[in-house]
Amino acid sequence: MDHDVLLDLAHTVPAVPFGTTGVAWLRAHVARFSEGPDHDRRRRLAEDLLSTVDPAALERPGNPVAKLAAELGLPRDVVADVSAIARSYQPHTAVTPEADRAVERLVALCGTRDERTAARIGLLVQACDATNALIAGKNPPVPITRRVAPSGEVVEVSLADRPFGDGRHRCPAQAHATALASGTFHRLHHGDSPLVLPNAWDFASAAALVQAGFPAIGTTSLGVAAAHGIPDAAGLARAETVALARKLVRLPVPVTVDIEAGFGDVRGVAEELAVLGVCGVNIEDGRGSGLEDPATQAALIKDFKAVAPHLFVNARVDTHWLDVDQGSTVERALRYVDAGADGVFVPGLAVEREIERVVAAVPVPINVLAQHDVRTLTGLGVKRISTGSLLFRAAVGATVATAVAVRDGAEVGVVPSYAEIQDLTGGGGTPVGG
Repeated sequence: MDHDVLLDLAHTVPAVPFGTTGVAWLRAHVARFSEGPDHDRRRRLAEDLLSTVDPAALERPGNPVAKLAAELGLPRDVVADVSAIARSYQPHTAVTPEADRAVERLVALCGTRDERTAARIGLLVQACDATNALIAGKNPPVPITRRVAPSGEVVEVSLADRPFGDGRHRCPAQAHATALASGTFHRLHHGDSPLVLPNAWDFASAAALVQAGFPAIGTTSLGVAAAHGIPDAAGLARAETVALARKLVRLPVPVTVDIEAGFGDVRGVAEELAVLGVCGVNIEDGRGSGLEDPATQAALIKDFKAVAPHLFVNARVDTHWLDVDQGSTVERALRYVDAGADGVFVPGLAVEREIERVVAAVPVPINVLAQHDVRTLTGLGVKRISTGSLLFRAAVGATVATAVAVRDGAEVGVVPSYAEIQDLTGGGGTPVGG
């Protein structure tokens, strides 16, 4: 019956009122909410735009909206605006002022207010929640669609056996959506070699690491906090952490963010980061010089995944970092995996046989600090190697050493030029975002 409804021309998509600005304008000018000649014309515009995008280009890891935006000639940092629109896009949802403003910003970026611009924005919106649902393992990613019967009754149609719809409103971007979902940050943890993840503390350090060829960037909570005169692991650097994340999503690689222990509001932090376009987070169970109760920590991870199921949660077990209750490492890790963690990070775990034991016991990618060479850690089965605060500490050390050399008339050594640093932000004419 559901399949017949999708194919029946007499069952139409719910009508939307005409609008000249904001979400009302977008709804009234996309194929998704159109029928007849308007639908046919608008669908061709969407298909023409998609024909310029090679699905293979969308398979590299990264936020799906950011990747598609770049391929459609828009900045990667439109993710937050697209997310705001997606929450108000469907006719049965309330339109927020935030969503209206987001549409207007995207129209300005596109340069014209016409059906082609509407198609461009519509493709991004439809690559948002549905693709994130695919990444989170939901099938179908959109469980139902709605049609209006000839009697005027609104009918809810299950998409359980038609995950991309059917008939004239079938999703025109199945290959693109599949590529977007397969090209996730998660995939970087399943290669033959570990993901070497450098940890940045500001935009320039992150952009320089991208320029050096690293396929993903993390942040260091010590670096972010200390750079702002705040102690690490005290839950005080939430605003600074989110502000940095908002800048880093301009980069053409996945970005994962260290959120310490969740800053006392893990669901709120999850909401903020999910709409920005980051790909993952670290959440630690250390609390000062001790550890959180594992059941409480597991509940915290579960709360985060409930809000942002598509983000890669790297659950940090601080037993070795704090030298506390090391015998509980595996038990804690397994609890966190059961709660939804996608990976487990054990900083300070350095004894090779212990690394091997944790890798064998925990069924998700294991992350350690760069306390052994990459070849050794590869042989032990490690899937992610983080630099943690090492790069920040090295930078502070190099800063002081350079200043001392200037003061003492000694050799300074090779440092990046002014122009090279300008280039990292696009100030020298070479934008980093693509």
